[in-house]
Amino acid sequence: MSYFIRLNLLFGIILFSVLSKASVAQTSYDSEVTPSLKRVLINGDSVIFTLDSSRIQTPEIMKNIVLNYRNNNITFELQPADSIYYQFFLEGFDKEWSGWKRISFKEYTNLHAGRYLFRVRYISSGNSGGEISLLSLRVLPFWYFSRLAIIGYLVFFLLIIWTLYDLLSLQFARKLYMLELIINKRTEDLIIEKEKTEDLLANVLPKNTANEIIQKGKATKIKYNFVTVLFSDIQGFTKIAEEMNPEILIDELDKFFFYFDSVVEKFGIEKIKTIGDAYMCAGGIPEKNRTNPVEVILAALEMIGYMNNLKETSEHERMKNWDIRIGIHTGTVVAGVVGQKKLSYDIWGDTVNTASRMESSGEAGKINISGTTYEFVKEFFTCEYRGKMPVKYKGELEMYFVKGIAPELSDENGSPNRKFIVKMQMIKLQDIEEMIIKMFDDEAPPNLYFHNSSMVKNISNQVELLSRAENLPDEEFINLKMASVFLLSGFISDYEKPMEASLRLVEEILPGYGFNQGNVDSTKKIIKNSFCDSRESLSDNILHDARYDYLGRVDYMKLTDKLLRERTEYGKHSDKKAWIDSRLKQLKSHEFVTKTAKILRNVPIEDQIAGLQVKGD
Repeated sequence: MSYFIRLNLLFGIILFSVLSKASVAQTSYDSEVTPSLKRVLINGDSVIFTLDSSRIQTPEIMKNIVLNYRNNNITFELQPADSIYYQFFLEGFDKEWSGWKRISFKEYTNLHAGRYLFRVRYISSGNSGGEISLLSLRVLPFWYFSRLAIIGYLVFFLLIIWTLYDLLSLQFARKLYMLELIINKRTEDLIIEKEKTEDLLANVLPKNTANEIIQKGKATKIKYNFVTVLFSDIQGFTKIAEEMNPEILIDELDKFFFYFDSVVEKFGIEKIKTIGDAYMCAGGIPEKNRTNPVEVILAALEMIGYMNNLKETSEHERMKNWDIRIGIHTGTVVAGVVGQKKLSYDIWGDTVNTASRMESSGEAGKINISGTTYEFVKEFFTCEYRGKMPVKYKGELEMYFVKGIAPELSDENGSPNRKFIVKMQMIKLQDIEEMIIKMFDDEAPPNLYFHNSSMVKNISNQVELLSRAENLPDEEFINLKMASVFLLSGFISDYEKPMEASLRLVEEILPGYGFNQGNVDSTKKIIKNSFCDSRESLSDNILHDARYDYLGRVDYMKLTDKLLRERTEYGKHSDKKAWIDSRLKQLKSHEFVTKTAKILRNVPIEDQIAGLQVKGD
């Protein structure tokens, strides 16, 4: 056995020596001994490559063959040669060369997808040999492993990812939408409930007081110096209650108290409370006004008229005996909320006690007022003097019965006529002016050096002076006076568009003071004409002269400096010389329109121009 091994080793050494010599020899080979492919078989039976034995072969024959992934069993057959030994190596498949054999074919099975190169080493008995690459081939992968398939997989995968993303996004958006619907619904429910609560609270308390309680949890007690308090009750109610069916009694009380509520709301009066058959309300709270004595008496007249009509039309015999007494007094009160759980808005003070005494000292079906109230309403109503009447804890007080509206101020039905309304509006002008001045003082930016409350007062006073001197009718004066008060109010909230802001305030505020749409439209038109420097009427001329009254005043230089400072801070001017030039141009082109304004001018235009030129130098 050892002898046979030694013989094989010796044979291998000899072959290796010959092969080594052949490998370092020249690259030209003997065509008679150089191996060549005879044919290539696929899966043992399909011939895909043959060579004619008569052809003269080149040293290396390279054929690129592409095989399907199913045809992965391949056999290489060489031209037969008895005296040649072979080694085979399939690059890409084999890890090392095969052993030396005289067999001239080589079979490979189950080739994987990829590229291969078939190489052969040979040695002949004539000591010639070498190495040659005979064939390159490529086995295609399964179709689902092909490059196109992989690209398709990637595209499909990306589509799946994209679809999932869209689905998740859609699902998320749907959930978000549902959450928004739920939130919006609950928000709407909360808003509705909040509005219900606020409305309920507003029915119990004045609006400002209710808002203060909502925001701070409590309300501040406020002293009012000019309030008119009304007390009313049913004469002989105790006896009526003893003899009357309780259900009918409550229904009838609810009926006329409901009407009383509508009356006080109509005149802007605050209902305070009801105690049994007593009804208490007050004018001038929580919003202060100068017309509350007149409005409270107007409400009392409607209450008396309603009760008289109710007596005439009532089907119940007992109702025909119902009469109410009303007492009214004007003075100072303290108003606020009492209680921690069941809140109640109430008023206190000597005025309340005196009003109660006016009611108890009155007569059925009549309105009894104090001498103090009479002084505020004597120009509007016809009153009967009762003299000084004894009042418990008060001594003797002057009292008056209100008979009705003064004849010259009433129509054929005894209701207020146009003259009455104009007279009331003249008083309300003071309330509106006071409110606007307070708005400037509380809300205006600190850099309104020119368009401020002082200028509003000056324009308003000048309008009143010029209107009286020019004999402007009262109805026109009312609209002009309101226009003069609202003219500069827009500068508080919108310096860029003050006219539009002023017009919005007119729309918002005037109806709350009892002015109709005609007053609102006329006031707005005067304001527009002033901003556009358009003069169509005497009212326009008066407001024009009142607005530019400062051009003829001794403090013109001081005021124009304030205007320049204001406009500089608002980014309207930065060049002082250009400003002086624009003021000179304004002075030279400006003229007062009304005769009164021309007469009242304090400083001639030449002096103002000279002063500006000095400042410019």
